[in-house]
Amino acid sequence: MQSIDRDSRQYVQAQVEATAAGEPYNPTVDMVEFAFTAVGGRPETWYPGGWDGLQPIPGTNAYRAQVLVGPGSNGPVLAAGRYAVFLRITDTPEQPVFNVGQLNVT
Repeated sequence: MQSIDRDSRQYVQAQVEATAAGEPYNPTVDMVEFAFTAVGGRPETWYPGGWDGLQPIPGTNAYRAQVLVGPGSNGPVLAAGRYAVFLRITDTPEQPVFNVGQLNVT
């Protein structure tokens, strides 16, 4: 679980592995968004994210998606608490949604 201070402005990241026709696929051409909900909740508000580079994480087929959160960001400003983190990737024709873990805001 990632943990950040509520007064911090920093990236929350998630690893993404994608395949097309059974082969690794570079998803960095696709739009990525994040949502933060109460644990057990469902996403309602999505925040635009981006990709940390255009190449996979060395030694893997995974890429890092990220969103900047906190005061002064284009992402959410989160109060202290525990949040479920969701990621949505928009590709044609698919738009998968993943629960990518939890974020603890202190």
